[in-house]
Amino acid sequence: MVSVARLGCVLLGVALGGCQAGASGSGCTLAGMSRMTELKLYFGRDIPGGGFVDDAAWRVFAAKVLTPAFPEGFTVYEGLGQWQNPQDGTITRERSFVLERVGVVNVAAVEAAMAAYRTQFKQVSVGRLTTEACAGFD
Repeated sequence: MVSVARLGCVLLGVALGGCQAGASGSGCTLAGMSRMTELKLYFGRDIPGGGFVDDAAWRVFAAKVLTPAFPEGFTVYEGLGQWQNPQDGTITRERSFVLERVGVVNVAAVEAAMAAYRTQFKQVSVGRLTTEACAGFD
């Protein structure tokens, strides 16, 4: 009888091995794809102390800060999120903008964009997520 732990290791090995199959050696299984980083930034729209980042203010911010930071392109969509303030523990539910881009991550550009948003709209934080992925732009 195979132990649960051993079975888990075998299944994990099979799953990881399957991810590494591919003609290009990149670990990507579909032709024309390569390893890239997916970046997501989460920008809350509520302004502490009152106010809201409206669509017009967002468009100006995107044109002046995001476009120069990510000239290769990005996608933005609206979200509805929940966030806990690390300073006082309060839970806030708010609309947000989610920026998504795939490619090489310029860490300085990401940090500058996040800092600009925090400063301009008095935000405590901007969420960020990176994931390694297989991607292609054909």
